[in-house]
Amino acid sequence: MAAACSAGLDTGFATLDFGQIIVLGLVQGVTELLPISSTAHMRVVPALLGWPDPGSAFSALMQLAALAAVVSYFRRDIGSMAGGALDGLRTRQFTVGPSRLALGVIIATVPIVVAGVALAPLLNRCGSPLRSLGVIGAASLVMALLLAATEWFASHRRTVEQAGFRDFLLVGLAQVGALIPGVSRSGSTLTAAMGLGFKRAEAARLSFLLGLPAIALAGLKEAWEIARAGIDGHAMALLVVGLIAGSLASFVAISALMRYLERMSSWVFVIYRAGMGIFLLWAVATGWLS
Repeated sequence: MAAACSAGLDTGFATLDFGQIIVLGLVQGVTELLPISSTAHMRVVPALLGWPDPGSAFSALMQLAALAAVVSYFRRDIGSMAGGALDGLRTRQFTVGPSRLALGVIIATVPIVVAGVALAPLLNRCGSPLRSLGVIGAASLVMALLLAATEWFASHRRTVEQAGFRDFLLVGLAQVGALIPGVSRSGSTLTAAMGLGFKRAEAARLSFLLGLPAIALAGLKEAWEIARAGIDGHAMALLVVGLIAGSLASFVAISALMRYLERMSSWVFVIYRAGMGIFLLWAVATGWLS
């Protein structure tokens, strides 16, 4: 179905009912933090159910739900980084411990901010071609292959405490790929971190910590854009309900993912993403989904 627009903003969520928004909020909350692309699921699930596309504005704003879960789960790391940043400013040394990680977060955020600003007109416009199911299917398949490669060839030995500025920059560059629907922010950064030799759970930890500003900026920017668009009270209520559902799902998802990666490999995500990519490319090629 065609996307709905308000002041040029993709606001398809406003055409949904509360039951639909709860379902999509739960799906968004889980998939935002798993390496399987929340944007892909925000396009695929409604398409399969015959619902309108909730739009890029909904997907971006729902990142605030994921932000709440990440901050809660990694509150000790975040507190340590905050203290390290203050120590680094006082001593002008950012080369060790928490102060290095704090600076690393800034380094990793620069690429996606620059790319996000440059590509915003294309990414956020109504009916953006990047949100097509064909693009999402191809991106899912490519990311499945890259994640599989890290499982086969990476050493899986390093910890976050061993990360250097080169690691931060490379993971930050990988994060730019998440601007393409179907790539997944957590998927791209997890894949990059594992490729750099980090243990699976440590790669996820690094991915989430380095992604905090990007998640926050994307969600807050979209909140500002939605406020400027002047949506009505019903649409605002839908967003609040979606955020609540997404937050609950995100808390469960991040806890389950970290426990899982401490004991298991990421092959289940490789298989899932490959299956999704192949299915979507087939569905688009045969005209079953458009």
